[in-house]
Amino acid sequence: MKKKAFIAGIGDDQGYGWAIAKALAAQGVEIYVGTWPPVLKIFTQSLSLGKFDDSRKLPDGSLLEIKGIYPLDAVFDKPEDIPQEIKENKRYAGCEGYTISELAEKLKKDLGTIDIFVHSLANGPEASKPLLETSRQGYLAANSASSYSFVSLLQHMGPLMVKGGSTLSLTYIASERAVPGYGGGLSSAKASLESDTRLLAFEAGRKWGIRVNTLSAGPLRSRAARAIGFIDQMIEYSKANAPLAKDLEAEEVGEAAAFLVSSAASAITGITLYVDNGLHAMGVAVNSPSFSTNG
Repeated sequence: MKKKAFIAGIGDDQGYGWAIAKALAAQGVEIYVGTWPPVLKIFTQSLSLGKFDDSRKLPDGSLLEIKGIYPLDAVFDKPEDIPQEIKENKRYAGCEGYTISELAEKLKKDLGTIDIFVHSLANGPEASKPLLETSRQGYLAANSASSYSFVSLLQHMGPLMVKGGSTLSLTYIASERAVPGYGGGLSSAKASLESDTRLLAFEAGRKWGIRVNTLSAGPLRSRAARAIGFIDQMIEYSKANAPLAKDLEAEEVGEAAAFLVSSAASAITGITLYVDNGLHAMGVAVNSPSFSTNG
């Protein structure tokens, strides 16, 4: 029987979630995704019209097949949490059952169990603001969407997962290093996500026999990353300073993620795995004028 993976946070053919889906599909895993309601229609239409066909190609020449697409807004745990302005928002028109608890019920009904759960979503309404200028509302919103959403999803997904199953989230080095520009509480959200990974590894491991890890990926020029506004500079900085002076490919992150959730990593849980060309290991910026041979 094929394994089943649910990946929360795919809304286009860019980003690490898509790369992870492809890497898992290449291993024969069935792929199901959760998509933010405001982009659900355009995502499904783009798929059906073949706009993603080039990026859907797997190593054997076949195309990534997404078995099911579910609406998901991971800042809402249950229907009564949805404010009236969201219910009346035209971007949510036609979408139902997109809270976390409703999603879990749908997956239980449709799939019964799942083997793999991947959390590939983050959002901060004030991400472009320095932390010193971030409001309480913006800070809490970033943590709700980017960190607590994983806790809540795991609460609901855990009972559906087979023993020996695996969960994975995506984090970023701003959780432990100062990255000016990565603001609005997003750095704090990633820090709590990593901390939660360790405790959830214990709790979910003892309760359901599943593994919990997070993957710290380097910068990628995805649509979501471009929204923050300085992704090009981060990519250039990484190439200039990382031990491996090259672009980080989404496929490299996808392959690492596929390993972490596979049986080959059956004794690995509670870790933060860095897939960033080694940038996390650096203590200084070697492209600094301080290191110039002409200085």
